[in-house]
Amino acid sequence: MRNATSDPRTSIAAVVDDAAGRLERAGVRSGRPEARALWAALAGTSSGDVWLRRENSADGQRVAAFQEAVERRAGGMPFAYAAGRVTFRTLDLRIDGRALIPRPETEGLVELVLRWASDAHRSGGVVADIGTGSGCIALSLAVEGTFERVVAVDASAPACSLARENVAMVRPRVPVEVREGNLLAALDGGRYRAIVANPPYLTEDEYGALDPAVREYEPRAALVSGPDGLDATRQLFDGAPSLLEPGGLLALEIDERRSAQVLALADRSRWSRVDVLEDLFGRPRYALATAREESIA
Repeated sequence: MRNATSDPRTSIAAVVDDAAGRLERAGVRSGRPEARALWAALAGTSSGDVWLRRENSADGQRVAAFQEAVERRAGGMPFAYAAGRVTFRTLDLRIDGRALIPRPETEGLVELVLRWASDAHRSGGVVADIGTGSGCIALSLAVEGTFERVVAVDASAPACSLARENVAMVRPRVPVEVREGNLLAALDGGRYRAIVANPPYLTEDEYGALDPAVREYEPRAALVSGPDGLDATRQLFDGAPSLLEPGGLLALEIDERRSAQVLALADRSRWSRVDVLEDLFGRPRYALATAREESIA
């Protein structure tokens, strides 16, 4: 890629064209759309706006940062990590290798929790996001929901650091507290209206079969969970009833291949209802368990 910063009259179009060629030579099939999207991410705008402003002169500092992002992407880094930004529902968040890249399926989990909490008698209370990563679930619930407070938990100190950065950037209208700790241990025996989690749910063999871009860049601890992939899910089902308010909700994202096993984990004496719901692609993706109305000691 030629050094576009040497000419102050270099247009955005010329810089993006150079980047598209670099990405295509590296084997990125959608080189031009990705180059435009990378520029948009760094500029804090949309790909459409980049196209509309394509004849504008490109700022030298932004060009340098853009070229670095292009080289990261050309080297195989996932797009979101290369850009350092990711869109999740209504939010624009920082993202890097400290946390998993949020997936569209997780947006569906948030939607289910918001829908459940929209009933007037469920308004308010405290919600916990377990395995918060970038903080995408916690922040979406804080921004879009009716909860009074959100507690975001992750066992990884680097992930907690990233989540705190995103909390500071988003500045949600309700408090979001980030705690470092393993699963439910960090909740200190409080009472929660809802507990939400996208826990790790892969086996070692399944992890080994993932796309290399996932294995090489995304944190393994956020993906693998014991010999059957269910260690974290099992702990959440076992521990959540004593932490939930009567009638409270445990909402989990699950592996579509193990929906029947997930249902079997739920001790029906501790839950008034347990359902597995499908995602937009018709795959069993979410487990929703409602705590009994009587308090669980």
